[in-house]
Amino acid sequence: MALNSVAETEALLGERMVPPAEYRALLDGEPLFSPWLTVDQTMIDRFAVATHDHQFIHVDPERAKAETPFGGTIAHGFLTLSLLSTLAYEAIPGVRGMRMGMNYGFDKVRFLNPVKAGARVRGRFRLISLAERAVSLQSGWDAAVEIEGTLKPALSAHWITLTVMTPPES
Repeated sequence: MALNSVAETEALLGERMVPPAEYRALLDGEPLFSPWLTVDQTMIDRFAVATHDHQFIHVDPERAKAETPFGGTIAHGFLTLSLLSTLAYEAIPGVRGMRMGMNYGFDKVRFLNPVKAGARVRGRFRLISLAERAVSLQSGWDAAVEIEGTLKPALSAHWITLTVMTPPES
């Protein structure tokens, strides 16, 4: 599902809220998967415009087919990385009482396999660390973007997110 507004994003997250204890139980558990998402040429072209990265391997299908081993254009690595956010919305539950979630950063990112235009990808997320503070949760995720029909993922990352909680009433 493409999320096209704040309202759509908040509605999806609102449907997936879990109590803090249920969120904690995800630690070292089974991976969570998003639905498949198609990375088409339009998405790649829009990313090129947004980032001013118009390298031919991304935006010129004929030249990419003739001059690269990929058989056509491929998504920017940073496009693939940026998809973690939308893929996470559809895989990772929110925590009841959260005020907002934020990207805190990455300890490691590796681009392992190019995403060809037209390929479908999905997110795979496994909670590997959790630090609870008075009004926040810092979560460490073993994250990957998988490509349908391939064994090697597009990328692998250790992603850190921060959930800011509503302070308890005093």
